Amino acid sequence: MNRVPMTAAGEKALREELDQLKTVDRPRVIADIAEAREHGDLKENAEYHAAREQQGFIEGRIQELEAKLSNCQVIDVTAIPHSGKVIFGTTVTIINLDTDESKTYQIVGDDEADIKVNKISVNSPIARGLVGKEEGDIVNIQTPGGATEYEIDEVAHI
Repeated sequence: MNRVPMTAAGEKALREELDQLKTVDRPRVIADIAEAREHGDLKENAEYHAAREQQGFIEGRIQELEAKLSNCQVIDVTAIPHSGKVIFGTTVTIINLDTDESKTYQIVGDDEADIKVNKISVNSPIARGLVGKEEGDIVNIQTPGGATEYEIDEVAHI
């Protein structure tokens, strides 16, 4: 199987979610099912069917998280010497050369990507255009909105 890159923070978040599902959510749903069974006829018991459906979602998510964690390759960018080069896990500040607008992104794995907190997937067009480049380089990035030129202002190992 292919190893999936993930930051140390991303792996920690997935492990915490898995722990929550196994130690809190799963036992709660099992108790809900047991309580709904006590109400009698299961064919017309909406509480029972809702609890069983929720149990299915929880078990599916547990399997999904365990699979992701077993295939992940944790990359701790803080342990890598700073070279000024854009690599997985680095935080990059880029300047749009047309508008002089500055943006900062952290390049993370697919499961961790969240544009609201400036975390972009390593497979996104912007990250693919930045990876391998160095501070001071000017890159032309093809985005769905068209080609845009950016200057790499700073690369940080945070």
